[in-house]
Amino acid sequence: MTEATTQAPARTLGGLVAYLQVDGAVKAADFYKRAFGAELAFAYPPDDKGRTMHVHLYVNGSSLMLGDAYPEHGHPSVPPQGYTMQLILGDDVDAWWQRAVDAGCTVEVPLDVMFWGDRWGLLRDPFGVNWGMNAPVKKG
Repeated sequence: MTEATTQAPARTLGGLVAYLQVDGAVKAADFYKRAFGAELAFAYPPDDKGRTMHVHLYVNGSSLMLGDAYPEHGHPSVPPQGYTMQLILGDDVDAWWQRAVDAGCTVEVPLDVMFWGDRWGLLRDPFGVNWGMNAPVKKG
């Protein structure tokens, strides 16, 4: 995330925004660029420990925000659990899937047609966050 900026925060996209606390928000932002085509919208520069309090990314037409743990301010590091980031995709789900796997995501559930009729699969990124990819089955 070499292009960190201190300019005014960027416009938020979407009506509900996930805000992830990860161990290494700068590294996660760089990874999300490679894995999910994320674009940097805004970031506070890292402190002397390499932590940042805020990174704002655009992913698949929505905002995603990240920050590091700051235990000295009451925000300890907690492993991700109990949620999945869900990417709703179209015909390009295979390209998204392969890009994420090539970047370093591990396959938890292979991409396949599910009982509800869509193609879906589950990946886990190196920061422990689960990412589901969902796309309608191609007709014809």
